[in-house]
Amino acid sequence: MLKRQKSNNELAKLYLVGTPIGNFDDMTFRAIEVLKQVDLIYCEDTRITGKLLNHFDIHTPLRAYNVMTENDLTKGLVEQIKNGKNIAVVSDAGLPGISDPGYLACHDAVEQDIDVVVIPGVSASLTALCASGLPTKSFYFHGFLNSKQSIRKKELVTLVDKEETLIIYEAPHRIKETLEDILEIFGNRNITLSRELTKKYEEILRGTVSEILEVVDDLKGEMVLIIEGKKEDEVTNDLNSLTIKEHYNFYIEQGIHFKEALKMVAKDRKVSKSIIYQEIFGKNK
Repeated sequence: MLKRQKSNNELAKLYLVGTPIGNFDDMTFRAIEVLKQVDLIYCEDTRITGKLLNHFDIHTPLRAYNVMTENDLTKGLVEQIKNGKNIAVVSDAGLPGISDPGYLACHDAVEQDIDVVVIPGVSASLTALCASGLPTKSFYFHGFLNSKQSIRKKELVTLVDKEETLIIYEAPHRIKETLEDILEIFGNRNITLSRELTKKYEEILRGTVSEILEVVDDLKGEMVLIIEGKKEDEVTNDLNSLTIKEHYNFYIEQGIHFKEALKMVAKDRKVSKSIIYQEIFGKNK
């Protein structure tokens, strides 16, 4: 069913409010005003958000809302909005819902025909991407990898063939192991490691995986990895190592029309389309 939201009514709303990722000066005027006007703010850590509110002289009540409690608290949060209370959700830093609580509240609010208003703010992922020097035309945001190495490696295997620039979050105590796994599975690609973004000790390291591994032991703070995507010629070489039928099926499984898939296989292999057609369909006649 089509749902059309126009948020210029007087109904109570859910506000997803972006907050600074380290530098309070990045807080927007609109975000400050909304946090002052709502009835309640749900946040990851009341101590961290409390410092932000004190800085801007905001006195709205806080309630903890994190990955451990959002399943239990979301229903009540939505009920309060239905009863007329305007509620904001914030994360410790950045945009709620991006590797932080916020999605469930948004999902349930939409299901209940409650208006959801996003107050834009800083995003660590896009900040790091823009500073990376790697292609920004297309990118793939993955967020945090699994903390268990066996699962983390399986996740990386699913990402290794992506041509888009990759964005991954990582905690400082796992960064070395993660980089070692990336080196093993991706090879020695160009990457950027950004840490302490927007803060006094912001640092951006650009180099190959092995070069950054040499200095990673001394790094602290939350980190964002920007990883060079797989180059087109590498993808083509990998596809050309398949049989023609497997190569063709690869494109079909991406939802590409069979005629276009034939053209793409022929282009990859630098042969005529008729040869590919005969190889795939001619033997079935």
